[in-house]
Amino acid sequence: MDLLIVVAAVAAALVVGALVGLFLRRPPAAEENQAFAMLGGRLAQMAESQNAVQSAIVERLQAQERVVIKAVDDRLQGFSKLVGDRLTDSTTKHQTALADLRERLAVIDKAQQNLTELSTQVVGLQDILANKQARGAFGEIQLRDLVEAALPPSAYAFQATLGNGRRADCLLQLPNPPGAIAIDSKFPLESYEALRNAGSDEAQVALARRAFMVDVRRHVQDIAGRYIIPGETAESALMFLPSEAVYAELHANCRSVVEESYRARVWIVSPTTLMATLNTVRAVLKDVRMREQASIIQSEVGKMMEDVLRLDKRVVNLESHFDQARRDIEQIRTSSSKILSRGERIGELELEEAEREAAEVAPPPPQIGTPTTH
Repeated sequence: MDLLIVVAAVAAALVVGALVGLFLRRPPAAEENQAFAMLGGRLAQMAESQNAVQSAIVERLQAQERVVIKAVDDRLQGFSKLVGDRLTDSTTKHQTALADLRERLAVIDKAQQNLTELSTQVVGLQDILANKQARGAFGEIQLRDLVEAALPPSAYAFQATLGNGRRADCLLQLPNPPGAIAIDSKFPLESYEALRNAGSDEAQVALARRAFMVDVRRHVQDIAGRYIIPGETAESALMFLPSEAVYAELHANCRSVVEESYRARVWIVSPTTLMATLNTVRAVLKDVRMREQASIIQSEVGKMMEDVLRLDKRVVNLESHFDQARRDIEQIRTSSSKILSRGERIGELELEEAEREAAEVAPPPPQIGTPTTH
């Protein structure tokens, strides 16, 4: 709409300019002066109206310009606020992410420290396992932990000396049968590590496995000869391997050694199977205690039956006393009944005697209508 007004004003200005130029080119005439005067007045009016229109257009343009500037300012302010909010949110998120990153880095540092400590402990464990005495102490400690966790203190003894002078790592004190069972902790680590490090070379693997089987077989024979004593221990003993890997390798690839241990009555156990064995031992001990308690209960029940018999005898005696007292009371009642009946008869006799005597003493009754004779 504003553009049309501007175009109309410009067209009117061009028309006026053309007319003015046309009249200025022609020589003025007398008639034309008046026309020119009228035309000048008309042009003046048109110029005033044009100026008014231009002023209105300028004012409207200025007003629209102000509105546009205000709208642009508002839009810029809103955009600036939005950008500021976005920047604030982004800054907050970045700060939160950085804080989380710092926390995770701290966790990673702590985990790295734990890994460093664990690696140090693993190196220490390797040093322990490399020494045979330290390795034996390691196995004994693990054996002690398992036994103490599964059995009461009265059911075992550590480093117990047997009759042949040998000292068992642990002696399970079970009643006969089966009797005391000795446990020895063995750890054939060198031959097992040689077997693990043999790689894919079949010859090296066979050689290392043969050496491993020889070590285990020697341990089995030592245990059978040292810790199975007829008349003192059970007919079997336990060989404790503190490594599940060694136990798995033995049962997976060395079945002949395992079968030889069966024939020698030496049962090879790992921590897991030893715990199952100890649970069985605990059940046996519980059954023995229950049998002992059952014998005690039977003894007490026998004593209680003797007391019941004595009580029954005394009740019978008391009942006989009651029967005797009842018979005595019946006899007393019989005697009293007889005495009463005799008293009643005596009373009746005395009454009849009195009546008779009274009848004899009393005069005869007079007879009516009968004359008296003198």
